[in-house]
Amino acid sequence: MRKRLFHPIPAALVLSGLAALAALAAPTLPGEWPQWRGPERNAVSTEKGLLKSWPEGGPRLAWKAQGLGGGYGSLSIAGGRIYGMGYRGAEEIVWARDAKTGEEVWSTRIASPAERVDYNEGSRCTPTVDGDHVYVLGVSGVFACLNNRTGELRWSKSLVTDFGGRVPGWGYSESPMVDGNKVCVTPGGKDATIVALNKLTGDVIWKAQVPQGDAAQYSSIIAADVDGQRHYIQFLSGGVVGVAANDGKFLWRYDRPANGTANISTVLYRDHHVFAASGYRTGGGLVKLTTNPDKSVTATEVYFTKQMQNHHGGMVLVGDHLYGFDERTLTCLKWLTGEPAWTDRSVGKGSLVYADGQLYARGERGEVGLVEATPEKYVEKGRFTQPDRSPREAWSHPVVAGGRLYLRDQDLLLCYDVKGSAGQ
Repeated sequence: MRKRLFHPIPAALVLSGLAALAALAAPTLPGEWPQWRGPERNAVSTEKGLLKSWPEGGPRLAWKAQGLGGGYGSLSIAGGRIYGMGYRGAEEIVWARDAKTGEEVWSTRIASPAERVDYNEGSRCTPTVDGDHVYVLGVSGVFACLNNRTGELRWSKSLVTDFGGRVPGWGYSESPMVDGNKVCVTPGGKDATIVALNKLTGDVIWKAQVPQGDAAQYSSIIAADVDGQRHYIQFLSGGVVGVAANDGKFLWRYDRPANGTANISTVLYRDHHVFAASGYRTGGGLVKLTTNPDKSVTATEVYFTKQMQNHHGGMVLVGDHLYGFDERTLTCLKWLTGEPAWTDRSVGKGSLVYADGQLYARGERGEVGLVEATPEKYVEKGRFTQPDRSPREAWSHPVVAGGRLYLRDQDLLLCYDVKGSAGQ
């Protein structure tokens, strides 16, 4: 295992090594999960041939690894490696591990001492892997690009000193989004609410100024194509906003799903519709985006529901139905109306992803369930209790990639075999 220290790289060396690389994001290979919430940032896996039910005690544990460092962020998987972040003592670390064994390949310090934030220690970001690079955001606002094969630092910025951002109470928690030649993050504030940088050099392409000057929260940006215009959509302190991908121009906003404490879950988009939700007794709402003749955009509320107070477990859209935890209750809603199809206590408050007809639900207390993704009724296909639990809540979202289920619990990483056998 190679450990690298945080150090500046001369700009000339950065440019010489990167000039020949293509501007577009590298295609995602089957079985990979290269960023927050998977290939499309929607918590949906396209894998097939997975177990349709689990035996008593859960699927087979393939391996476990320790020494990750404290962290609440999830995992990225690409090119046979697993990428994550964590605190190790006073240092904030980015690391890569072998996906077959869990053994560490390299680790790189990006911040020291790592800034302490409210509610325990640990990185919140999920690394974004793109081509030969991995992009990360530390809790104190260090935004860095590293070589994903060696861990060598390519460039770094500070969302605070370079863009006037302010660290949120629980630390910067966003997972960077790569789109074409851009990589985007959210410093927050009136001058650079959202920024797009050249992904190879870190140079500023544009700074988006949201009129209300919203602070950064804990959500991550998604991209959506609406009537021939690409939008970047983010959940900020005051509400959900859309800006133009080409120049950062402010387009629209929708404030009702925001609360005054923490807006966390990443929004969902499909066919002109955006759904956003938050906890703290708030709920979620769906808006329809309409492009006007003058190219301005209007966001019109379709419905608002109190039955999707989704705190930080995320939501998944499968077919015509939305699944997510309404605080401690797993809930299925009809996407276009908000009408509830079913509710169940399931594994308690938690997070979830979708793969091959099933929801993988992870409760924050350690229960892990396999639930059929059907609007007909709640159908549980297996459950187990995660071993070797840390004293912290299990908030890291599960990942399904390459026939494996990955669960991170602070310093611990568990890898389960969920590939189905012939005939399943």
